[in-house]
Parts: sequence; C-alpha cells; structure tokens
Amino acid sequence: MKKLFCFRGGTAARRSEMAPMADWCVFCPIARRDPASSTVLLYSDDRVVAFQDINPSAFRHYLVIPIEHIPTVNNLQRTTEDHQLVSHMVAVGRDLLNRDAPNSEEHRFGFHEPPFNSVDHLHLHCLALPFMP
Repeated sequence: MKKLFCFRGGTAARRSEMAPMADWCVFCPIARRDPASSTVLLYSDDRVVAFQDINPSAFRHYLVIPIEHIPTVNNLQRTTEDHQLVSHMVAVGRDLLNRDAPNSEEHRFGFHEPPFNSVDHLHLHCLALPFMP
C-alpha cells in the first residue's frame, strides 16, 4: 500500500516574502549543490534534489527538497505552481523507492508540520517500509 500524507495548517506566507536561499538553512547548501556539502545526491534537477535521511527510520528513508527555500508545508499555497512542485517531489520520491526498494510493499510519504519539523526548509520524507526498530 502506498500512502501520501501532507499535513497542512496555519496561514501561508507569500512566496515573494521568502528568500530563494537562506544562508542559515542546513538544506540550502545541499539544494544549491555546494561543493563544501558532503551530502550524496540520489537525484537532482532544476526544481528538487533528493538524498538519504541522516537518521533513517525505515529500510529506505529519503528526503526530497525543493531548490527554492520554502520554509515549511504551511508556506505552500493553493496554486498550480505549488501543486506541481509537490507532485514532482512525490514522483521523484516514488521513483527512487521503486528503484532502490523494489520488493517493499509499503511506501509512506509525508511532511512534518511545525512545530514538529526539525529543519525549516520544506522536505518530503519518502520511506520504504519496514520501519527500523
């Protein structure tokens, strides 16, 4: 069974109020492919990058993040642009899990909603079960 969880709430900030990259954000150097970053990218295009979670909670646990610095899921808006971005993030995650965990019968996809997020840069968790103990 494949599931997508997209937790959302609160008021969304206007996209124009957000910086394209944030110097203080730990994911922005990864997103801009900074040579100083030691993160190995599993996927990269002009909209997103994907890499392994540093604290995996499942057999496969990847993060897909947008290149653009979007702080949290609460900053997404009901626009075609944001819908296409999230759909692309899910498709990238699904493709990676299908490639790297073809025998996994269950995938989970989800965003953390503040205050339960650890990094203020939108990131989709993509998990191929089973969960790790």
